[in-house]
Amino acid sequence: MPIEVGIWRIGSELSQIKFQPLASEAKLEVILEQDLSLLGQKLMLIGRQVATVFGKFIDLLAMDQEGNLVVIEIKRDKTPREVVAQTLDYASWVDGLSYEEITELYAEKQSGKKFEVGFDETFGTSPPDKLNESHQMLIVASELDSGTERIINYLNDNYGVPINTVFFRHFEDEGNEYLTRTWLIDPQEAETKTSKAATKKRQEPWNQRDFYVSQGEGPEMNWEDCHKYGFIAGGGGRWYSQTLKNLFEGARVFVNIPKSGYVGVGRVIKTACMVKDFTVEYQGKETPILELDLVGKDLGDNKDDPELSYYAVGIEWLAAVPREEAYWEKGLFAIQHIACKMRSQFTIERLTQHFQLED
Repeated sequence: MPIEVGIWRIGSELSQIKFQPLASEAKLEVILEQDLSLLGQKLMLIGRQVATVFGKFIDLLAMDQEGNLVVIEIKRDKTPREVVAQTLDYASWVDGLSYEEITELYAEKQSGKKFEVGFDETFGTSPPDKLNESHQMLIVASELDSGTERIINYLNDNYGVPINTVFFRHFEDEGNEYLTRTWLIDPQEAETKTSKAATKKRQEPWNQRDFYVSQGEGPEMNWEDCHKYGFIAGGGGRWYSQTLKNLFEGARVFVNIPKSGYVGVGRVIKTACMVKDFTVEYQGKETPILELDLVGKDLGDNKDDPELSYYAVGIEWLAAVPREEAYWEKGLFAIQHIACKMRSQFTIERLTQHFQLED
């Protein structure tokens, strides 16, 4: 049972403010559309009245910062058991949505806005590589009967079904309106119960060619060197260098300097090796990189230690600019990994256009 909420006005004597049903639950839908934080978490609205393939409409479909979808269904004039069954039915459709379908749905509902841009505006970061690994269901109601509450608790407790009910109570007092919120199941408790449920991986397809590279800078590495001599580098520990070994000859890399932006796109011409063994063509001959005049003077630190050494990858730049001309816009892909598969079609398209590349 949810906790019952009461409100009293303090004056010369206590006066309880009476619960007043909303004139229309559609009004609550509009309120939630304007501010989903009323549901107790940061959410991005995908759309209102989202059509499913079954010919039905989800009241509100949203997404959290992890890229998981949230089905929000308002009870309206449905019986309590009808709204539970309908919400589960909607979730069965949402469960199958791919990355592409989600982004298309967002653009359709948000006047053509790019999904990646909206995600960045809401959460201040680019979308995760995988979307819709799991989902939540939220029923919005003023009350439910005890039988329906038992069903929801049973699904949660025994099967980890991510369904919950949030109760909004409407009060009026001297011309002012108030909403209070309680939960059938404490959200943290519900999250613990449903964390055991299996999740599925859904992500944009990879084109078997493109990679994202995060080019850090410091005493060991400097973009000036990478740009001038044609390489990228990472190291100081296996975590920082291991992913560079996934870059194969002919792969295309999109290079981002954290907190600056994208500075280059290139093609791999030499696979990763320890910097002590890495050479570049300089003044017509192959020259060890550590023999050149580098801005990153400490690139050779721990050069004999396979674990801590920096590793370099030879790059033929297709387009590259100084750090000061780095390109960034909301929604572009960025992650801490030194190198990973570039799946973000939005980022590929934007950078291809910006750097005037031939696809």
